[in-house]
Amino acid sequence: MRDAFSNALVAAARRDPKVLLLTGDHGYALFDAFRKACPDQYLNCGIAEQNMVGVAAGLAKAGFHPIVYGLAAFVPIRVLEQIKIDVCYEELPVTFIGDGAGVVYAQLGTSHQSTEDIAALRAIPQVSIYSPSDRFELTACVEHIVSEHRPAYLRMGKADLGDVHDGALTNWTGGDLIPITNTGAPYLFVGTGSGVKLAQKAATAIGNADVVSVPCLKPFPALSLHKLAAGREAIVTFEEHSIYGGLGGVVAETLMGKFVGTFVRVGIKDQFSTLCGNYPFLMESHGLAPHNVEDQIRKALDASAQYQ
Repeated sequence: MRDAFSNALVAAARRDPKVLLLTGDHGYALFDAFRKACPDQYLNCGIAEQNMVGVAAGLAKAGFHPIVYGLAAFVPIRVLEQIKIDVCYEELPVTFIGDGAGVVYAQLGTSHQSTEDIAALRAIPQVSIYSPSDRFELTACVEHIVSEHRPAYLRMGKADLGDVHDGALTNWTGGDLIPITNTGAPYLFVGTGSGVKLAQKAATAIGNADVVSVPCLKPFPALSLHKLAAGREAIVTFEEHSIYGGLGGVVAETLMGKFVGTFVRVGIKDQFSTLCGNYPFLMESHGLAPHNVEDQIRKALDASAQYQ
């Protein structure tokens, strides 16, 4: 997925010389191709993320389309005030890229993990939020963001989980959910980012489930969800983010009063990472290993069946 991100940035910058890439003194190997292809459109703003957003806002006012890259723990979390006031309040075409979202930086602890970025940005007006699940969704998201010319945040999680789709998303125009399977099964598993792969594994283990991907969380395609949710017995959301304010929250808000089946939110509970280890270890410590997720869903389905 990181290669697709690099290629998408290079393509965007070549199409439009107003596209600029700003980084906070990291991502060097990732941007080798960009610096080679478009050296005059690359700015290293140093380890000063708040200032970097201010620079991006000024460049946007001068007619450029800045793309601000950082770790999700810093962009958007460290620079939330600057995003709110400098960019969104002015409705400036600045794109924010939060890399390593979720618990990707497992060995570095809570300071470098971001499980609250979607929730933090959902409450800020004007900014769109994207969370691609694979390289094909990422490419489509970047192309859509650059064409929109408005504040946007793109969240990148674990990069090497494999493809969800078989090829390029030629018909996705920035909205709507993307059904991975849509057979009319009784359960609907809705995932975003790395959560889509988790949803696929859970669907294989439990059965009777269709899987849907949500590349765009804001503006949220409510009508698309209502159509896919109709007639389902259970809906489960999957995300590498807090269960508060993320995908689970927006799906619950959208369906409130219109869905009466079982609803389960799979994600980070109300806790920090207190252990240190590799990515699979951290996922398991948060109850997000496939067997943990399967148990959580089965218990919820069993409990629901007892009351019917």
